[in-house]
Amino acid sequence: MSSSALDPLLLTCRRVFLRDYEVWINIGVHDHEKRAEQRVIINVDLYVPLSVSTPTADELDEVLDYDFIRRTVAGRLTQGHIHLQETLCDDILTLMLAHPKVHAARVSTAKPGVYADADAVGVETFRSK
Repeated sequence: MSSSALDPLLLTCRRVFLRDYEVWINIGVHDHEKRAEQRVIINVDLYVPLSVSTPTADELDEVLDYDFIRRTVAGRLTQGHIHLQETLCDDILTLMLAHPKVHAARVSTAKPGVYADADAVGVETFRSK
């Protein structure tokens, strides 16, 4: 199911994204996961109404600066060990939706290398205001 099928307002939005942001963080519930950092891939899609993100003067303050996404995610990652990918996704999603220009957001995390026979395991969450 496409995102626009979930919320018709997304049809009037611009998608701003951070794709395949690779970080090494302390995440996991198992003892071996608590002793070492793991590689995690984070993806964030923000849906911003065209009415507040269509530049007329070609200026940064007319749009949502994608530095906000990376800076906010990085800030969350400094808060210590995270047990669950679900917690990380939910926390990032809440932070993204706090931005006044953001109508909806999708956040996914993936842990590559958990299983030898799978590319990654992960979680994805979507929510609109």
